[in-house]
Amino acid sequence: MSPEKNLSIAHAWFEAFNSHNLEKLLSLYDDEAMHFSPKLKIKHPETNGYVSGKEALRTWWQEAFDTIPSLHYKVTSLTSNPDRVFMEYIRMVTGESDMLVAEVLEIKENKIIASRVYHG
Repeated sequence: MSPEKNLSIAHAWFEAFNSHNLEKLLSLYDDEAMHFSPKLKIKHPETNGYVSGKEALRTWWQEAFDTIPSLHYKVTSLTSNPDRVFMEYIRMVTGESDMLVAEVLEIKENKIIASRVYHG
C-alpha cells in the first residue's frame, strides 16, 4: 500500500475515534487485529495489555467511550510508510492533564492488523 493510503486510514481512524463512532472505527480493522495499550494493562491486568479480534476491540473502546465521554485525541504528527503509520497525538479528557501519546498502526490490504499505544 502507499504511504498516502495509510495516512488516509489514520485520518479516518481519528475521525471515527473522536466522534466515538465505534462501528466506523472497527471497520478499519482486520477481524483478527491485535491491540496493545498500557491503559488496557492497568484496567484489565489479565490481558497483559493485549486484546485480539474485533469483539475484544469493541468491548475495550465501548468501555472507554462510556466511562470517558469527553475523551478526544488531537493529532500532532503522522508519519507513514507502505506498511504502517506512526501517530503522535494528545489525549485530552475534561478534568485530567493532557497526555502525549504515540501509536503505531500496522496496515495490510487496507486494514489495520495491529496497533500499539505508547505513553508514560
